[in-house]
Amino acid sequence: MVANISNELSRQIGSRWKVLVIIAIVMLFSIFVYILLPLADGIMLGLVFAYIARPIYMPLKRKRHLGAFIATMFIVAPITLILGMGIVEIANQIVWISENQTVVLGSLFDFIRDLNIPNAYYEQIQQTIWDSSLSILPLLGNLVFVSYARGIAMFMINLMIAIFMCFFLLADGDALYRSMLRIVPDGDQNVVKRYVHHMDVILSGVFIGNAYAALSVSTLSVIVFYAFGLSHVLALATLIFVASAIPMFAGYMVLVVLSIIRYFSLGLESALIFFTICSIVIYVPPELFLRPYLAGIKSHIHPFLIMLTFLGGAFVGGIAGFFAAPILLGSLVAAYRVYVECQDKAEAEQVDVGKAEVEQAE
Repeated sequence: MVANISNELSRQIGSRWKVLVIIAIVMLFSIFVYILLPLADGIMLGLVFAYIARPIYMPLKRKRHLGAFIATMFIVAPITLILGMGIVEIANQIVWISENQTVVLGSLFDFIRDLNIPNAYYEQIQQTIWDSSLSILPLLGNLVFVSYARGIAMFMINLMIAIFMCFFLLADGDALYRSMLRIVPDGDQNVVKRYVHHMDVILSGVFIGNAYAALSVSTLSVIVFYAFGLSHVLALATLIFVASAIPMFAGYMVLVVLSIIRYFSLGLESALIFFTICSIVIYVPPELFLRPYLAGIKSHIHPFLIMLTFLGGAFVGGIAGFFAAPILLGSLVAAYRVYVECQDKAEAEQVDVGKAEVEQAE
């Protein structure tokens, strides 16, 4: 009797200690995540860079560190040039606009006047622009001056973190994956492997296909924009990269706007030549060379859902949210697909058992 009571107390104390240990681990993990939140942009960028660079790394896998370095530089260098310098240039333009509000409004009024809009409508548009500028431009100036220096510093820190994380994920990603599998019980490892496989397929379709297409389009756009003498080339290439990276969006959105601006400034012929050359040089090579490769990389998720995920993540979490939201979507869809596979397997086993019982009864 005493032995039974002692065993029961020991079992209860042991179970309570397990609960306390789990709670402590969860709390420590939450604190660790909270500490890393300021670096979330760099962590997510590094993860996405590693995913995009993996096809380049695989043929160089035998020379682990050298291959990881080459693959990292192959992806990071053009993206850093286009996105990094483009974001800095956009920020500089915002600062310039906030410091030269009168010049900006004067240029905008001159542009609208050249459109030959009727006087009644012109006065209404002019008054609307003036009223909006009284609230938007001062707010924009205060926002930029408060956060500009800190934003640039954090961007450079996160960029360095992204580069190092991309390198180490490529070089040591397989070892990390095997270490995580050791935590999983033997009976569940097959399910985890199938989950990772589905998630890998989904993220390959979301990131690799879109990223390579967007990277090639934006890189070619830099050359074409320089040839046409456009100003703020890197900023425009950044906009094209972002537009091309999101499903159902396209760099054509930027080209159409630039062509319309060119039409009002240089005429119809110049606008048509610009749009035609940009379309041929920027979009034909990716369609001819990248499309056959990208055709095999599909996430099998509706593009509209992916577009909402990209945009929603960007509004909620900035750069980190822009990339983290599709990963979250991929993890949920992968879990659903594994569940469906398990259900189909269980139903197939039940059918086989039923057939066996019928045959045995006969």
